[in-house]
Amino acid sequence: MPPRPTPLLLVHGFWFGSWCWSEVIARVAAAGRVAQPVDLAGHGLRARRPACLSKRPFDPGEVATEVSPVADVGLDQAGDLLVSQIRRLAQDGPVTAVAHSMGGAVLTRAVQEVPELVAHAVYLAAFMPASDVPSAEYAQSPENADSRVAEAMRADPAVIGALRLDLASADAGYRRLLRAAFFDDIAPDAAEAAIGLLTPDSPLAMQTDATRLTRDGWGSVPRTFVVCEQDWALRPAVQRRLIAEADAAFPGNPTSVVTLDSSHSPFLSMPDQVAGILAKLD
Repeated sequence: MPPRPTPLLLVHGFWFGSWCWSEVIARVAAAGRVAQPVDLAGHGLRARRPACLSKRPFDPGEVATEVSPVADVGLDQAGDLLVSQIRRLAQDGPVTAVAHSMGGAVLTRAVQEVPELVAHAVYLAAFMPASDVPSAEYAQSPENADSRVAEAMRADPAVIGALRLDLASADAGYRRLLRAAFFDDIAPDAAEAAIGLLTPDSPLAMQTDATRLTRDGWGSVPRTFVVCEQDWALRPAVQRRLIAEADAAFPGNPTSVVTLDSSHSPFLSMPDQVAGILAKLD
């Protein structure tokens, strides 16, 4: 009897939650593989929402000034939580961990901490920062200058301690911007439903903290990067820069690269293809 494939631990990115993996889970489960999505610190069921977005009467000035209730969440806390989630799933052996977008920075921290518990690290249009480099450096790089995410921010992250989206806005132009940033190849109704599930605030410190990587830690774990060619949140040029820097730092363990002709959310627009990629990984 062939060995059972490793269980999949699925990690979302900023503003998303474990819900975003539902279409992929249905497909990998049908193939007989265990898959467990988790919520990052400050997201999903762990989210804390600013009062200004639901306060009535609505005060747009408060959107730009109310300090985020998740401003205290940094990469240390997020990494510790993810390590505990990995340990829970890895009781019978290592897991294959899959991260999307900013979840990649948290996965990188966790893998550095417990490389023995991760058989394979998969980055789906995700931040895969180099040693001691914060993800913010890539988000703000020239390669990412035309990302539509920066346009969608409704406060200065340095002032409120978070990256804030105004998900309650009824402005048609702003909602088109959100769809273009995250769901450009998804039907508008489905994209609007997904926007309704997003978390408005994502902690700035998770983007500005960094992780020191070692050859025996993160550098020892096999990794795959899925480049999303039509991504308007994390531009393809940035994704390729991340791959190049990782391979330069750890040439003995090069990144396997797969491409998808998708937007930033292929788990919703191309779940069959994403599940197919994961099915090929032990």
